Amino acid sequence: MNLILNMHFPHDIMRHTLKGWRLISMLIEAKTATAGIALAALWAAEGLFPFWETSFRTTGERLRHDARNLALGLFNAAVILVLSSAILTFAVSWAETGGIGFLHMFSLAPWLETLLACVVFDFWMYLWHRANHSIPFLWRFHRMHHSDPAMDVTTGLRFHIGEIFLSSIARLAVVPLLGMTLGQVVLYEAVFLPIVLFHHSNVRLPRWLDHGLLALIVTPAMHRVHHSRFRPETDSNYGSVLPWWDLLARTFRLRQDARTIRPGLDGFDAREWQTIPGMMKTPLAGGGCGHSGEGTGRHPDSRSQSLVASE
Repeated sequence: MNLILNMHFPHDIMRHTLKGWRLISMLIEAKTATAGIALAALWAAEGLFPFWETSFRTTGERLRHDARNLALGLFNAAVILVLSSAILTFAVSWAETGGIGFLHMFSLAPWLETLLACVVFDFWMYLWHRANHSIPFLWRFHRMHHSDPAMDVTTGLRFHIGEIFLSSIARLAVVPLLGMTLGQVVLYEAVFLPIVLFHHSNVRLPRWLDHGLLALIVTPAMHRVHHSRFRPETDSNYGSVLPWWDLLARTFRLRQDARTIRPGLDGFDAREWQTIPGMMKTPLAGGGCGHSGEGTGRHPDSRSQSLVASE
């Protein structure tokens, strides 16, 4: 009954929507600041302490590669800002006004509700990422991200606009159903993107540091395995922020010989697939492209693998 009454008062929704726009502005500022600092710091660190030292033959090659990925990231951000921000703001405001969503079922302290919201949403991100690998239609878009043969911090920005659009559509349903506020979305996004940039980076970390951080967040050692060309490794380590979901779902995997990992996808190494027009055409490529070592069998690097190994 309360929901019905609230739906008869659109001015409440509009008031929440206007408030939401202010929070969206905060989101943009927070993501820009945290991501910009993380991107600059990690890019500089990659030049000083690279994990793969042979990713690029020249500085110019690195700059061209990173400029393409950065351009894609900026383009995606602009499109989503125009197309989905207003709709998401309205959807969250409608749910908040009507008391809709999982989190509204409980009376929790604000800090605990926010923590729970971010953790549960991160679990959704795990499920969505896993779906992008298991559903052929979604994989056609997501494989553009995996087709980067020179994985570095800018790979964390390299996503097909089709994948971004589909992810945004899914969020329009998930965020209100969870009962997240825009403030909670702001907080998650401000944490999410720097961590994504971090675990894509080509930075050489001491093993003790990487494995120590792995207790709390996804690290480069974990995510490099996910970008392997070997399908059993590609289909592992789906976590975005928290590594716990992979541990619980038994999709967690590390490599003892991490430097022998070859990032990228077979069938997409040619220069034509690494240009911006080529990357945008990736979903149209033959359905069989994109994985090596299909099914089970020996690893292409001739090293036996276990479900959970140390780097």
